Order: sequence, then C-alpha cells, then structure tokens
Amino acid sequence: MERLKDKVALVTGSGAGIGLATAELFAAEGAHVYLAEVDADSVAKAVDQIRTSGGSVTPVTTDVSRGQDVTALMRMIAAAHGRIDALVNNAGINVRTDFRHMTDADWVRLRDVNLDGVIRIARDAFPLLKASGNASLVNMASIMGNRGMRSLAAYGATKGAISALTRGLAVEYAPYNIRVNALAPGFIETALTERVLRIKAFSDALLEQTPLQRFGTSMDVARAALFLVSDESSFITGAEIAIDGGMAAAL
Repeated sequence: MERLKDKVALVTGSGAGIGLATAELFAAEGAHVYLAEVDADSVAKAVDQIRTSGGSVTPVTTDVSRGQDVTALMRMIAAAHGRIDALVNNAGINVRTDFRHMTDADWVRLRDVNLDGVIRIARDAFPLLKASGNASLVNMASIMGNRGMRSLAAYGATKGAISALTRGLAVEYAPYNIRVNALAPGFIETALTERVLRIKAFSDALLEQTPLQRFGTSMDVARAALFLVSDESSFITGAEIAIDGGMAAAL
C-alpha cells in the first residue's frame, strides 16, 4: 500500500544525497514530488532517475536563499495543485573552518541557506500547507545543533536554530492541522561528508563514538522523513529524531 498516494510533496535540496533519497522514496510511495534544487544539472538527473522508476515529479530550479525563487516555487505549486501535503526543508550547506578564521561572507552564505532559507520556505509554504488540511513539515536539523565539534561551530549554530524554530512552529501551526518536526542526522555518507569521512583516523574516531558501529545512509534519513510525513505519525509534532546510530545517546 502506498503511504503517500495522491499526496503533493516538496523536497528542497533534492538533487543529491538525503534530499534525492527522500524524493525517490516519496515518489515510490505515490506522491507527486516537487524537486527544488539550486543545481539544474543534478535535479535533471534526479528527475530521470525517479521517472525511470515510474515516479511523478516536477523539477524547479530554486535557490532557497533568494526570496524571488521561493515565491516563484510556491506560485507554481499553487497553480498546479493548490496545496502541499508533505514538505521536507532539506537544502543546506556547510562552511567548514575554524570559527576564528570565518569571514563575514562565509557566515552570511551559511546563514542564508541553512537558516534564512528554511524560514522562508516554512513561512511562504504556510497557505499551501493550510490548504492541505493535514500537512506535515519536516526540517533538517543536525546532531551538531546540540553538541560541539571543531570547525563546525557556525554550522551547529544554524542547525540549533532550526531545532528551536521547529518547536515554535509546531505550536503556531498546530491549529491549522500542520505538524512540524525535525530530523537530526549524525554522520551520513553523502557528498557533503565524503571529504572528512575518507580520513581514516577521523572516521575511526567517529565510529568509536557510534554504538551501531556504522555511518548512516541517505535512505536511513529518508525513511524517517517518510514516517514523519505519513499518517503513521499523526500525533507527533514538535519532536526531533536523531538519525545517528546512537552517537548522541552515547555522549
């Protein structure tokens, strides 16, 4: 049985990694998925993959840090479907540098995508989520929002803000039957983490801190997102689920 049959879904940052896996899974479960991605080439490849598997998708080249892009995205969805049933706010970047060396430009770029972009999507999608009558919004936080690690202070600050935003929106959006939750991935094997995870000493140290003794996959996170946008989680809002193999629990 398709858990998202005839649902309208929007996944940002869906050209690769967690976003792509989420879009593929949602489409396989019967949703029509809007792929919002800044990289036109990667989203074109994603569309081909999903359509080859029989999924229904609409690609939209979108930079979530640009208000006009988000406005155009919402207008397109409104004209075609008039609602959003499932929204995954996944678009994000990392600027990995020691905090004392971070430039203003680095911080602005990080904040523009990781925080302002998430806020903009969550705000501008509200009329379409409300129109659903039974919508679910999932924000992508991180275990780094609740712990410290060298070179990730600024990234962690943006993700900690997403956790706080999720709790506030869960309360504010509840009267409209919109559930708002967050996922907090740990170390997931994606293009974003490839450079650091291939450093053996670093990856070995991380595995020592991970009770399940492996790194996560994009599909591990996608399956959790599917749970949160499905009716199976109908009484869950304001929650944050760690997808980290037990790392946060072990510290």
